[in-house]
Amino acid sequence: MPEFSEELVIRLYKTMYTIRGFEEKVSEYARTGMVPGFMIHLSVGQEAVPAGVCAALREDDYIVSTHRGHGHLIAKGARTDRMMAELKGKEAGYCRGRGGSMHITSVEVGGLGANGIVGAGLVIAPGAALSARMRGTDQVAVCFFGDGASNQGTFHEGLNLAATWKLPVVFVCENNGYGFSTPQRAHQSIGRISRRAEAYEMPGITVNGDDVMEVFLAASWAVERARSGGGPTLLEATTCRWHGHFEDDDDDYRSAEEKATFPAHDPIALLERRCIEEGLSSTAQLERIRSEVEEEIARACAFAEESEEPSPEDDAGLVFAGGER
Repeated sequence: MPEFSEELVIRLYKTMYTIRGFEEKVSEYARTGMVPGFMIHLSVGQEAVPAGVCAALREDDYIVSTHRGHGHLIAKGARTDRMMAELKGKEAGYCRGRGGSMHITSVEVGGLGANGIVGAGLVIAPGAALSARMRGTDQVAVCFFGDGASNQGTFHEGLNLAATWKLPVVFVCENNGYGFSTPQRAHQSIGRISRRAEAYEMPGITVNGDDVMEVFLAASWAVERARSGGGPTLLEATTCRWHGHFEDDDDDYRSAEEKATFPAHDPIALLERRCIEEGLSSTAQLERIRSEVEEEIARACAFAEESEEPSPEDDAGLVFAGGER
């Protein structure tokens, strides 16, 4: 069982605060038209899940993300300046400005891609895990997906294959209670998605996704189980999405009373309280981290703003066809 050292707690806190700071800036940019395109999906309120899960991984492990993937990539170690450049469509971005928010990726840190197709990652992650096994490594692949994606055929295909071949995969369902605007109770007859693990004879665990420590402990167990040959695990983290499904979403399907409960679910405030109450960190130390993160986000914005625009003449060379680039 991993221990919560001061170094680990600080790392978890910094990761969550970085995700929050990055996405609040992106939200501001989206409102003022300072990022191209639309469909910016943010994970404000859900920061404990990527922070807790990715802290249990090694640098050479893999993650497969969703259309709401900024937090996953930051937690896996991606640079916020190159991410911001990508969202602003600049050449210095991770996808040279061609991927944007929904397709941002960084293979350098093991991020195999955000994806605009609901549930697509559920069959990509087992492939990455199979690759690791065939190459003789002990790398693990984590697949993030939402509660809506758990109704897709890919959910059952991915879990079935991973269980049958005992692949080193951890399936992480970020259950924020809504598939776009549809509440979970309206599209599923079960309360806990982790119950579906039983059909594939793999462990199914539900944790409080607001509590980064609880997420980290469960993820550490599942990752170690996968790495040692025990096979896949389905980990469900109940969480809360504070913004609409995307930034232009009116979010009128959730009542004012429901939205008023969001601050009580704040994973960052929860960890702050525990740090102080349990002596894991000091108020001054947490303030210093917040200041460092705010400076980092400011530098990331400046980097993105000053980066070059991509050249349309290069586009043809970025298309893969016939096995050649």
